Amino acid sequence: MKGNPVKGADYLFRGFGMLPEPGIRRFVLIPLLVNIFLFSSAIWLLINEFDGWVNYWLNKLPEWLSFLDWLLWPLFAVLVLVTVYYGFSIIANLIAAPFNGFLSEKVEKMRSGAVMADEGWKGMLAMIPRSLQRELAKIAYYLPRLFLLLILSFIPLVNVIAPFLWFLFGAWMMAIQYCDYPMDNNKVSFGQMKQLLAERRLTSLGFGALVQVGMLIPVVNLVMMPAAVIGATLYWTEEHSVQQRSR
Repeated sequence: MKGNPVKGADYLFRGFGMLPEPGIRRFVLIPLLVNIFLFSSAIWLLINEFDGWVNYWLNKLPEWLSFLDWLLWPLFAVLVLVTVYYGFSIIANLIAAPFNGFLSEKVEKMRSGAVMADEGWKGMLAMIPRSLQRELAKIAYYLPRLFLLLILSFIPLVNVIAPFLWFLFGAWMMAIQYCDYPMDNNKVSFGQMKQLLAERRLTSLGFGALVQVGMLIPVVNLVMMPAAVIGATLYWTEEHSVQQRSR
């Protein structure tokens, strides 16, 4: 596999470094507020409903399997955590998608001189339908693979490597999620985007892996979305945009 995972991770660090820059901060505010609201809601929901949901699924088991409660409880607990985490992440990305697309355009303009169509609310509104369409394409790509991994996690022996597969899948999806914003802005199709990321798979995985880890760190996860959008835009600008223009 081609690429450099350290270089991919560095794009995210550079994204964090650009957050306070003039001209960037106002594009960061709404995604930040969306993250604060949704992650707070997810934490509140887990605190209040976690035990009830896990016990609900355990009570669905036949009585003759009750002796397996000690084994199935952690599996159902993981299932609840994964469902809530990814569910709220999908909602956050759907809401913030137009703002993230606008942030990506701003960063690309600052770094390469690319022309933005409209920086006002009209430009934002015009971007909403296209952004939502791309988010739905990502969800359609993501959900079948998520369900397959869930199934593998319950298969004896195979489930030993399931955590490693989860991590790789999560890293790949984070790369797709955030690199899609600059590529969509530049009219790169969803299929072409996946191909471009695969051409430098190790770089893409290095970037996505660090995003995934950061999403699990309290406080850091609140600013991870805009930092990842900026980092992904730098990745696109420096490694893919020149290549695309030459084709």
